[in-house]
Amino acid sequence: MVQLRELFSSVGALFTNLFEHPDWHNIVDVFILAILIYNVIKLVLHTRSNSLFKGIAVVLVVAWLSNVLRFSAVSWLLNQIVSMGLVVIVILFQPEFRRGLDQLGRSRFMRRVFGTAPSGEAEQVERPVNEIVRAMNDMARKKIGALIVIERQTGLGDVIETGTYVDAEISAPLIENIFEPNTPLHDGAMIIRNRRINAAACILPLSQDPTISRDLGTRHRAAIGITEATDAVSLIVSEETGIISMAREGRLTRHLDARSLGILLTELFTPERNMSSWFGTLRREEHKDEE
Repeated sequence: MVQLRELFSSVGALFTNLFEHPDWHNIVDVFILAILIYNVIKLVLHTRSNSLFKGIAVVLVVAWLSNVLRFSAVSWLLNQIVSMGLVVIVILFQPEFRRGLDQLGRSRFMRRVFGTAPSGEAEQVERPVNEIVRAMNDMARKKIGALIVIERQTGLGDVIETGTYVDAEISAPLIENIFEPNTPLHDGAMIIRNRRINAAACILPLSQDPTISRDLGTRHRAAIGITEATDAVSLIVSEETGIISMAREGRLTRHLDARSLGILLTELFTPERNMSSWFGTLRREEHKDEE
């Protein structure tokens, strides 16, 4: 409990000093602290550690209340837990810390600082878009089931670890070969990160939404599940019907054609552009029965 009191005391002293002796050092200090706290909360809340983060917050509140109300037994027990708080947090949120550092290293600012900013942006977007569209259309025509997940802001490092690392350029023949039935990597999801095929045969969390049609299979439930836990976008080819679908923010949009799919992928691979202008036009059928 001593560490908890010291933490609250330090934060209180920081803001007290800001209001009593305002200068640009204190303002910048608080601004940086606010940005760090905001990004940590945003990173945690967009992952499956959301409930764990809330549980830790409840423990801290109960620990503070037990100290104020002088509940000796409860205060002693929680004091033992909080005293190891830093080590416990590092262990519990190790995947999130790793994803946060990974996102920092892959940020546009870092690429420019270290001279790795992409050149020929339009060409770098057009080629992978065309390759994915061609592969999806070919697999839809042949009724080959496929599940592709495109990573956005929320890192998918924990999902990638469940599959087989690939790290290859996006190409239609490679995508079709990976999802070809009876091949080692066909079962599971392909993860695309930074316009490259990062991994295949990855295991995704299944959606527990009771409103999803019972006719939708495991592939569609997994596609929806990963978009409920992260901001990723999933592309699905139905093995039974050959219908191309997209899952985003826990919603399923079906019957995508080549043009719609191309618009979607172009926007995804060009993050600075606004997705809201076209997304509504793609919602022709949400959670519609598949067969």
